[in-house]
Amino acid sequence: MGVRNYLIEGVSGTGKTSVATELQRRGHHVIHGDRELAYKGDPETGEPLDDSECDKHGPDVAFGHKHHLWNVDKVKSLVADRSHPISFFCGGSRNFHRFIDRFDGVFVLDVDMDTLKRRLASRPEDEFGGRPAERDVVLRLHAEKKDIPHNATSIDATAPLAAVVDEILSRCGEAGQEARDPRF
Repeated sequence: MGVRNYLIEGVSGTGKTSVATELQRRGHHVIHGDRELAYKGDPETGEPLDDSECDKHGPDVAFGHKHHLWNVDKVKSLVADRSHPISFFCGGSRNFHRFIDRFDGVFVLDVDMDTLKRRLASRPEDEFGGRPAERDVVLRLHAEKKDIPHNATSIDATAPLAAVVDEILSRCGEAGQEARDPRF
């Protein structure tokens, strides 16, 4: 959806949704991948899982995480649409390797373990990472660092939100520029 397209990744609790919201507030085009592109599917084939397959695993958080995919065709279509000067895709998927080469850049939001624990502890139970089993999975994934793109630019997401977004925009060549929004 942009002439330039960027992916913003990171484990739950690193600030992807907050960054997406701030980018939108500043007038940038944002795709909330976990809301707009995500589904439960086979990580090898991309085939959606039917409800019975998901029900079989019940509240298995690790299973849910492993099968959290983005619709590859939709990602490719959105990237190909040049109606916006810049688009940010924010969220996480286990099949990012199937479309990551379509992006002009990839950022991974990173925080230290204490910050992550504090952020997850403050989440309500109906938000992913708010339940103890979910927190355990997120903390393990954060420590292992194997479910995030490795050739991405790391962004220190412990900084204030405005500074995190400024850093991302700066690395996109958008420093000091708001997105053609006359309010700024």
